[in-house]
Order: sequence, then C-alpha cells, then structure tokens
Amino acid sequence: MPTLSEIEAAKALIRPHIHETPAYRWPLLEAGQSCDLWLKHENHTPVGAFKIRGGLVYMDELKRQQPEVRGVIAASTGNHGQSIAFAARRNGLRAVIVVPHGNNPEKNAAMRSLSAELVEHGREFQEALEYSRELAVKEGLHAVPSFHPWLVRGVATYGLELFRAVKDLDVVFVPIGLGSGFCGVTAAREALGLKTKIIGVVSEHAPAYALSFQQRQFVEQTSMTRVAEGVACKTPNRDALEHVMRYAHDIVTVSDDETVTAMREIIQGTHNIAEGAGALAYAALKKQRDTWQGKRVACVLTGGNASMSILREALGV
Repeated sequence: MPTLSEIEAAKALIRPHIHETPAYRWPLLEAGQSCDLWLKHENHTPVGAFKIRGGLVYMDELKRQQPEVRGVIAASTGNHGQSIAFAARRNGLRAVIVVPHGNNPEKNAAMRSLSAELVEHGREFQEALEYSRELAVKEGLHAVPSFHPWLVRGVATYGLELFRAVKDLDVVFVPIGLGSGFCGVTAAREALGLKTKIIGVVSEHAPAYALSFQQRQFVEQTSMTRVAEGVACKTPNRDALEHVMRYAHDIVTVSDDETVTAMREIIQGTHNIAEGAGALAYAALKKQRDTWQGKRVACVLTGGNASMSILREALGV
C-alpha cells in the first residue's frame, strides 16, 4: 500500500495532465436511494476513465528505473490501454496494446488515436494477456501489467480526492476489474486513517473475485459479461485478491440487465455517460439501498467509454 506522502507525490506528478475530478450529488439519482449519494466522476479524465492516473505514474517510474526502454506492451479491453498509450506518448515510447477479438470498437479507436499499435488476439482478456507476454519477448518491449504497485499509487489519487472532498463517508462502492481501483481507494482510506467501508462490485457474469472472496481462496471463472468489459476478469490477480480479502466489507454482484438499467438512470439523472463497468457501483447501491438508508455513500463512476451499441440499448433506441 502506498503511503500518504507517496500518494501526494503521485498527485503532484499527474496534476499537469489531470484536473481533480468532481464528486457531485445528483438529486434525481439520490431521490430513489434514501441516502446522501455522491458520484465520483472518473469519466471526466482525458481518456474518460480512472486508469490514466496509474499509467502516468507507472511510465514515470519506468523511465527513471529503465531509461533505456524504448517501448511498452499491455493487454487491455480499453481503459488500461488508453492509459498506457497516453502516458507512453508523453514519454516518447512506442505502445503496443493487445485486445481480444470483438473488443469495444470505440475503445479500440480511442487507443489508436493515442498512437497505440493495436493487436487483436483471443476471445477474452486472459488470452490477450498471455499473447502480450509472448510479443513482449519477441519484440523487446517492456510488459506493463494490469495490476502493479505503481499503478495503485497513481489510482489512489482519486481516492484521496474523494475522501478530502466528501467528509465522513460511511461507504464507497467501487468496481473491481483486476483490482487497482479497489486497492487505490483502500490505500487512500488507510493513509488518511478513516473508517469508511469499501464495497467491491463485479459483474455476476464475471464473478471470479466475488467467488474468491466468498470462498476465501483463489477461484478462476470464465467471464461472460456482455456489457461490462472493463471488469471481464477470469483470473484474479493474487496480490490484488489478498488486499480484497483483507479490506473489502463486501463484494456485490450485478447482472448485465441491472448494469444497463443503471447506465440509463445515470444518463437520465446526470447527463453523464457511464460505460458498463462505470455503472456497476451505482447498480450495486440500488441492490443494497435498504442497508445504507440515511448514510453518506459514494459510488465511483470509473469510466464513460461505452460503445454506441450498448448506449443504444441503455437508451432503448
């Protein structure tokens, strides 16, 4: 876990590229939940998702420790890839991103717009990840993982912003893909010495972390989510899972239909777009509204990079 001083240093590093993202109360969303509700808008970053924070910190550390590096490679379904491409371009590095076949076309276009070289391989993220490791060796590229302490340090800056902007939160709902977001929020809470509960959220069609948490052991489970590719995890990261086991108050699962409904309500209530993974936290709160009645609650809108096809479904057009 990064210390408070390390998170503060990461905040100073990324600030030239990312303004503090807002945490807003939206009356139309709040009205149906019987709690004081804030959305943390990580959809307001230059790549439309929280991952950019970790990418900038990771690339800065990489250049310091390996100044001879010329290029990087990562596997992604989109937001991590945009983060790495964004940071690599600013550090003069080649960026190769491996995505699974059938990946969100808008995210693919966004990565290419950031000068990333896209390679399509496999049916799901895990297959893309394994192939990216092969390409790293073949082409002499530095392989950027999807979970790493440097990434967590960068991501923890949004947790620090949230806890300082909204005092005395009772609970934060945060989606779990491979775990950097959850661990970043937890790191900020621990660094500030707070008692806020952290609830992780996954798709019920990609339940590897939820099953692992419930069974208190490492569990792999094939991902079948149709709308939340940002959390389409088959194989939990063991380091991240250790933190989830230790710090999570609970893990909530959300169906694709519940996710699409949450996307629509966020659009109606805030005029913000939430991608599937970005809507999970709000969808999970809806399932637990009775538990948190009268409490101070935050939901992290982790990203807004929804495909046009899923947006049309959410809007019913």
